Amino acid sequence: MEMKVVEKFLEYVKIDTQSSEESGTVPSTAGQHELAGLLYRQLEGMGAKELAYDKEHCYLYASIPASAGREADPVLGFIAHMDTSPAVTGKDVKARIVGQYDGGDIVLNPEKGIVLKVSDFPEITSYKGKSLIVTDGTTLLGADDKAGVAEIMETAEYLLTHPEVSHGKIRIGFTPDEEIGAGADHFDVELFGADYAYTVDGDRLGGLEYENFNAAGAKVTVHGRSVHPGEAKNKMVNAILLAQEFQAMLPAAENPMYTCGYEGFYHLDAMKGNVDQAEMEYIIRDHDRAKFEGKKENFLRIAAFLNVKYGEGTFAVDLKDSYYNMKEVIEQHMHLVEDAEDAMRELGIVPEVVPIRGGTDGARLSFMGLPCPNLCTGGQNFHGRFEYACVEDMEMVVRLLVKIAQKERKR
Repeated sequence: MEMKVVEKFLEYVKIDTQSSEESGTVPSTAGQHELAGLLYRQLEGMGAKELAYDKEHCYLYASIPASAGREADPVLGFIAHMDTSPAVTGKDVKARIVGQYDGGDIVLNPEKGIVLKVSDFPEITSYKGKSLIVTDGTTLLGADDKAGVAEIMETAEYLLTHPEVSHGKIRIGFTPDEEIGAGADHFDVELFGADYAYTVDGDRLGGLEYENFNAAGAKVTVHGRSVHPGEAKNKMVNAILLAQEFQAMLPAAENPMYTCGYEGFYHLDAMKGNVDQAEMEYIIRDHDRAKFEGKKENFLRIAAFLNVKYGEGTFAVDLKDSYYNMKEVIEQHMHLVEDAEDAMRELGIVPEVVPIRGGTDGARLSFMGLPCPNLCTGGQNFHGRFEYACVEDMEMVVRLLVKIAQKERKR
């Protein structure tokens, strides 16, 4: 199979599609429209059908028609997001390929002394002998999720130019703003028209995920009373200190620094304020729905206790659910997981079914009626300047998508 997936990927990462939580627009940044327009033109040039570009919200949909005799198969979707994380800049990405990686440290930027060190990322040694795509250390790479975008595009081109490969109808979807939790906000499940789908948004080869966190955001506002410190006795109420007291009442071990696997957490993500008023922003996560609800209730209990101590209205908590564990939905469609595992084994890939310690478009889409497990992309170290992707693994993901597309399915 001749591959141009890396060529596509290197073209896509040149476009700055970093999403923004501060933006009030949809999509949150204009660069996502630029990439969507490019993908539309490329899909059109490949001969994809039923192209639809939601220019208001920046969603792109397309079809690969079913092979003769496979028209009655359930419709399968492949989905990836076009934006990159706001954690590190995605502007002016300077990607290069390190061929035949020797297993040692990789100097990304000699002038700035930026080095991808084995001591910091020991798993990189498993790629010895392969080719890695890295940056110059001043930006992220964008493999999350432009690797997924490129792999879906390569799969589409292969299937459209190889009619001898038998498959059912395939739907393709590209979404904006996944990194800020809005990727499924305006996704048109009815227009997409798939019976089920896979997001291609994981990391190392073999990754297969159908469980994710239940997630909520919490904002805690602390109302204090500012008085000149020289006159403060029995008058001042320092909102900053009260905020620290709230944080101290949360279980110390349920902090993301101390958790892994299925362990949930409370994460203080941001804090600002002064004596008069302080605000804390948290994310709350747990795979177990009952424990998740318990964590939210704990927030309210702590606030209620402190309001008794300091006066009603001192603490205000605003809780908002973000997404839920897609396991609740996927367990009713485990053939999706089994098909992906079988396809991996047929290609010599060792499946690694692990829970996502985060979220994905697939979680929300599953609860919107589109069961949607998550597949690997071949990238690593997402959301940072030490992000990289493996050329051989990206090519293998394309073979995996083709293999999955070929599988026969029943409604």
